[in-house]
Amino acid sequence: MSGTVYLVGAGPGAPDLLTLRAARLLGEADIVFHDALIHPDTLALACRAEKIAVGKRSGRHSTAQHFINKRLADAARRYNVVVRLKGGDPMLFGRAAEEIDFLKRNNIKVEVVPGVTSALAASAELGVSLTRRLVARSVVFATPRTAKVAEPSGWEKAVAAADTAVLYMAAGEAESVKAALIAAGKPATTPIALAENISLPGARCLSGVLGNLPQIAQRLGEGPALILIGDVFDSARLEARIITTLTPNSEREPERVEEKQREPAERPFGDREAEEGPVHHRAFAGS
Repeated sequence: MSGTVYLVGAGPGAPDLLTLRAARLLGEADIVFHDALIHPDTLALACRAEKIAVGKRSGRHSTAQHFINKRLADAARRYNVVVRLKGGDPMLFGRAAEEIDFLKRNNIKVEVVPGVTSALAASAELGVSLTRRLVARSVVFATPRTAKVAEPSGWEKAVAAADTAVLYMAAGEAESVKAALIAAGKPATTPIALAENISLPGARCLSGVLGNLPQIAQRLGEGPALILIGDVFDSARLEARIITTLTPNSEREPERVEEKQREPAERPFGDREAEEGPVHHRAFAGS
């Protein structure tokens, strides 16, 4: 037997952002190898499949990529439908190339099913387009994370040159990100937003400027987060959508700023807020 391995994008988190093709394949899957942060309701769609967690999270024990590759190939020799379920879109910072290359070398059919990447989900939740006429004509998706043996990627030069940029897997390195971007020529006054748990009930966003990035990042929880950079995220435009904002010259400790900004954080978030109860104070206005 020789089955097909499907690299399927699970989107930013919310199960209802899956594509129809992704949902169908999960229902047909014999076995699913899934990332660490896949929503339980998404996994539940694979009602007849064996489910194996192979996710990677920074600073935590994770499955080696070469082992994942071998497991996928072995499964394809036993099952018809093998799903490798990845957060966001498989082709963006998802090590899809390594899995595709390995499977092709082993004469195993592989197909890719796109998913909604978190940068676009954050843009949608905020109601802020990543491009804007007369303001932003270029967009860069980047990460400062590289393999230990890799040469410097030059990510900071690409981000500094772009009108709008979204950084993945970067919130935990806020101090070095700030320093690298300012050294590359990005003004410290450049507007930024940090978006956490995008599309989920606990979603929230904090805004400010690049110079305050480390202080803002300290206020995040443990959920996956993005750093969004550029004039389209100017605080004035986001005022109605973001629960809290650090002013450009704010040097106060996060706890004091949080106290000052507590009132707007209590505003309900559309119909979903009412359905899910007051415990989930979503950061974004509208649904």
